[in-house]
Amino acid sequence: MRIKDIVNRENVNLVNCEDEPIHVPGSIQPFGFLLAVSKENFEIKYCSANATRFIGLTVEKILGSSVFDIFGNTILEILESICADHSSLIHPVPLKVNDQYFNALIHLANEFLIIECEPDEIEEKSDVEIYDQTSRFLSYMDKTFTLQELCQRVACETRSITGYDRVMIYRFDADYNGEVIAEDLRDDLEPFLGLHYPHTDIPVQARELYLKNHLRLIANINYEPDPILTFETSSNTLDLSHSILRSTSPIHIQYLRNMGVGATLTISLIHKDKLWGLISCHHYSEKILPYKTRLAAQLQGHFITSQIEVRQSNEEYEIAKSVNRALEKLSSIDLTTDEKDFTALTKTDDLLHVCNATGAAIIYNDNFYTIGDVPNNDQILEIANAIIKNIGESFFQTDEISIAFPDLPNDLKVAGVLYHELTYRGKDCILWFRQEMIREINWAGDPAKSIVKNDNGLSPRKSFELYTEIVKGKSKSWLQPELNAAANFAHTLQKYSNFLALSREEFKYRKLSEILRETNIELENINWISTHDLQEPLRKMQIVSSKMILKEKVNLSEDVLNSLTRINSSAKRMQTLLIDLLRYTRINQEEIALSEVDLNEVLEIVLLQFNNGIKTKNAIVTYDQLPIIEGNKALIVEVFANLFSNALKFIVPNEKPILNITTAFESSTEIKLQSDDIHQNFHVITFTDNGIGFKSEYEKSIFNIFTKLHGQEEFSGSGVGLAICKKIMQMHHGIITGKSEVEKGSTFKLYFPLRD
Repeated sequence: MRIKDIVNRENVNLVNCEDEPIHVPGSIQPFGFLLAVSKENFEIKYCSANATRFIGLTVEKILGSSVFDIFGNTILEILESICADHSSLIHPVPLKVNDQYFNALIHLANEFLIIECEPDEIEEKSDVEIYDQTSRFLSYMDKTFTLQELCQRVACETRSITGYDRVMIYRFDADYNGEVIAEDLRDDLEPFLGLHYPHTDIPVQARELYLKNHLRLIANINYEPDPILTFETSSNTLDLSHSILRSTSPIHIQYLRNMGVGATLTISLIHKDKLWGLISCHHYSEKILPYKTRLAAQLQGHFITSQIEVRQSNEEYEIAKSVNRALEKLSSIDLTTDEKDFTALTKTDDLLHVCNATGAAIIYNDNFYTIGDVPNNDQILEIANAIIKNIGESFFQTDEISIAFPDLPNDLKVAGVLYHELTYRGKDCILWFRQEMIREINWAGDPAKSIVKNDNGLSPRKSFELYTEIVKGKSKSWLQPELNAAANFAHTLQKYSNFLALSREEFKYRKLSEILRETNIELENINWISTHDLQEPLRKMQIVSSKMILKEKVNLSEDVLNSLTRINSSAKRMQTLLIDLLRYTRINQEEIALSEVDLNEVLEIVLLQFNNGIKTKNAIVTYDQLPIIEGNKALIVEVFANLFSNALKFIVPNEKPILNITTAFESSTEIKLQSDDIHQNFHVITFTDNGIGFKSEYEKSIFNIFTKLHGQEEFSGSGVGLAICKKIMQMHHGIITGKSEVEKGSTFKLYFPLRD
C-alpha cells in the first residue's frame, strides 16, 4: 500500500495567518518521534518519518502494525485506561525499545492515541534538586505581597530551574496587547522589562492553542521538520493541538529569528478560563528541556495562576480600606431637609477619596455643587445629558470620555467619568471625574509597523527597538473597590434625594391642607350665612308679599299683583334651594359608622313617606325581596327617597307612574364601573321607571350639584337630589349609575359592596 505525508503546504503569510491551521501542520520537531494509534484496535495509522532513526524499523513496517509490536504488551493497560477516561490530558509513561529508553507522552485526540517519545538520555536535574527549588519557591510566596513581586520571583526561579538565558512574565490587557511585568536574564542581555508587544504578535488561533496546550517547547528554531506519514487512503490531517512535538508555524519561527532567539519554552497562565498571560523563556542557542524539568517549570505557572485572585484581592483590599474610610466619614455627615447640605458634602475631600477622583459634581434641582478639578457647569450638564441620552442607565463609567462620546467638547479637562443617577428625573445625578493621565508606553518596536512588507509579501516585523508612544485622553481606570464605594455613597444620596423630594411634597401638602382648612372655614361661614342669615329676609319677603296679595288684592292693579306673585314664588324657590344646599353640605366625606341595614325596612319607610303621592298619581310600585347590607340607615333612606321623588315627579303626561325595584348580585369583572381600581362584589339595587327620561350624554353630569335638565316652569326642584345620592353612595364605598332614553324611562343602579 502506498505511503504519503500529510504536511500542510499552504502558503502562509501575515495576510492569512489568522486562518492558519497551526494545529494540523502535518510535521513535528525532530527531538522525538510520534505515532498515532487507533483507539479501536491499537493499530499504528500515522508515524513521523524520523521514527526509523529512533527505533530501527522502516516506515513500511511501522504503519499498519500493532503498537504492541513496538512497545510490547506492558503498554496495553495504560492505553485502555486513557481511552476509558476520554480525556485529552497528557500521560507520561517510561518505555523501552531495543534497549533504548524513552519518555513517552500519551494523550487522546479524537479517534487516535497520540504517542510522543523523547530519548531518555538527556541529563536531567535530580528529583531532589527540582523538589528543593520548588520548596524554596513556596517559601518565597509567603515573602511576596503584590502580584508583580510574585511574578518576579517566579521568573527568577523558573530561570534557575530551566537554565534559559531569559525568562519573562508576560501579561495581556483586554485587547491582548502584552506587557513584560517581570524578567530574569543573563547579565549581558538587554532587558525587556516594561516593554509592550502588540496583539498581532500572537494571533487568535495561537491564543486558542495556548488555552488547550499549556506548555509549548521549541528546542531549535532552525530545525528541519519531520513529516508525518500515513497510508494513501488515510486522512490528510491529524489534530496535534495537545502535542509537545508539534511543528511550529513558519510565521512564528521567522518572528523568533528576527528576535535572534534560538530556542523557547512557553507556559500558559490561565485565569478564569481566559489567557491571562505567559511565562516566556528564551535561549539564544539550541536547548532541549527534559520532561521532568518542564513539569517543574510548568508548576511555577500553576503557582502564579493560583495566586492571581489572591494577590489582586490583597491589592484591592488596601484600596478598599482607604475608600471605605472616606465612605464612613461621608455617611456620618448629618443631612437635613435643606438642599444646602449638598454644599457641605462638596466641601470635604472625602467625596473625592471615596473613589480616588480628582473632581466631583452633584446636580440636584438644577443646582450645581462641585469640588476639585471639574469642567464648567455647562460642560458638566453636557456630559450628564450625553450619558442619559445615549446610555439610558442609572450607572456609567469610562476612562476615555472622548471615545465614549466623541461629540463632547475637546476642552473638558477630564478623561475619566463615573456617573450615578439620583432621581427618576435623570438629570439629578452625581458625577466623579478623573483628569487625563498622559502615559508613556514603551513598545518593543513600533506597533504600527508590526507587519513588514517586502519582496515576499507581508512578514513579521524585524525591528524590536524601543518605541515610545505617548497616550493621551485617558485616565487611570476605575478599580472595583472604588466603583463599589461610589455606588454605596450614590445609593445614600439617592435615599437622601428621595427624602428631600418627600419633604418638599410634605411641605406642599401642609400648605395645601392649611389653605383647604381656611377655605373650609370660609365655606362653613358662607354656608351658615346662606342657610340662616339669608333665610330671614326670604321669609319676610314671603310674608309681606303673601299679605299684600291676600289683603290688598282688590286695591292692586293686575301688573302689581303679578309682580308680587312672582316675588313670592322666587323667594320660595330660593328658600328650597338653600334648604337643599344645607342638606348637601351636611353630608361630609368622612368615614361613617356602618351597621347592618335591612333594605326592606328602608323601603317601608320610603313607601310610607310617599304614600300620598303614590295614591294621588295612581303610581304602581313593584319590588323584590331586598338584601341586608352594611351602611347608614338614615342616609340610605335619603337615597331611596330621592329616587322615589324623581320617579313620581318626572312623568309622562296622562300616564301612570311605574317604578320597579329589583336586586341582583354582580362582580366588578362583569360590569364596567366608574373606577378601574374597584375590585369588589356588589349587591345591585335597580330602580326602573317609565318617566320622561333624559339624553344619554347627561348620564354623568346629572350627578353634579345644581344640574337641572328642565326649566323651573316644567318641573320644580334645585338639582341637588342626585348629587346627594352620589355623595352618600361614595361614603358607603359604593357607586350610583344612571341610564336613560328620552320618553322611555330611566334606570338607576345602586352598587353596595358585599359584606365579608
